[in-house]
Amino acid sequence: MRILAIETSCDETSAAVTDGRRVLSNVVSTQISVHRVYGGVVPEIASRLHIESIVPVTEQALREAGMTYADVDAVAVTNRPGLIGALLVGVNFAKGLAAALGRPLIPVHHMRGHIAANYITHPDLEPPFLCLTVSGGHTNLVAVRGYTDFETLARTRDDAAGEAFDKAARVLGLPYPGGAEMDKLASLGNPDAYKFTAPVVHGSPLDFSFSGVKTAVVNLAHHAEQTGETLCVPDVAASFTKTLVGVLTAHAEAALEQYGFDTLCLAGGVAANSHLRGSLAAMTERRGVRLLAPALELCGDNAAMIGVQAAFEYADGVRADMSLNAEATAEL
Repeated sequence: MRILAIETSCDETSAAVTDGRRVLSNVVSTQISVHRVYGGVVPEIASRLHIESIVPVTEQALREAGMTYADVDAVAVTNRPGLIGALLVGVNFAKGLAAALGRPLIPVHHMRGHIAANYITHPDLEPPFLCLTVSGGHTNLVAVRGYTDFETLARTRDDAAGEAFDKAARVLGLPYPGGAEMDKLASLGNPDAYKFTAPVVHGSPLDFSFSGVKTAVVNLAHHAEQTGETLCVPDVAASFTKTLVGVLTAHAEAALEQYGFDTLCLAGGVAANSHLRGSLAAMTERRGVRLLAPALELCGDNAAMIGVQAAFEYADGVRADMSLNAEATAEL
């Protein structure tokens, strides 16, 4: 079943053609250079750029797959969660395509798509497994019991890990996207130079909280600026990274212990972080647990992961009509 998938949840306009777990094309147009001027994503600008890019990106995806619109069997789209204006561009475009072609319309949850990126890189992967989803907007531990059967075991109570990385990077003067820059600098610094701690959520030990550690970096930078102190930015990046990665690894290990999974998957934009991958690899090797992660190019937002998840949603009877709307927030 050849699915034309659309993804516009944040600052990447993407279209892909998939057939089951097979990716026939995957085109991503990023807006990083535009938003870098502002130090982060500007929602209104993102929406306008999606409008400009959605048609050429989709047509390129079809060309690369050797197809025309008439060859499409279904249209899939990310409709939740994300920036509402950005989502609306993709949702309305997909609705128009589905109506014009007379094809089924399949709505897909963005984070379900990120989890499905693992199916592309690891074709033999089957549920059940535990997945640590780590992105700019989400940090969850998810029990994937079936292809469309998810249970959120833990979540962040405030900031997501990706947001904490980006905001810490910004206050340290690093360019957007800050998470990638923090990852590079952390390899050059001393991870024990500064002491940061992430709080424990009492009563929910698997849940995350990163607002405090993010604020600690902000306060450190502001204090240095006011007193004329020179911060060693690589040391701050390394210490901050060590703290966040340590929390993510410890909570993932605790969930493995508590729920008995023998496979841990990683998903989301922060899945590309080399320190997180290394820490989880060491932990899972020690425990005798299999660790899987998407290829680096599939960690960020892309339509291929949406198309792959859409095939499972379609098989489970998921369809949408022309009343489909975008949702800024949504449970997994």
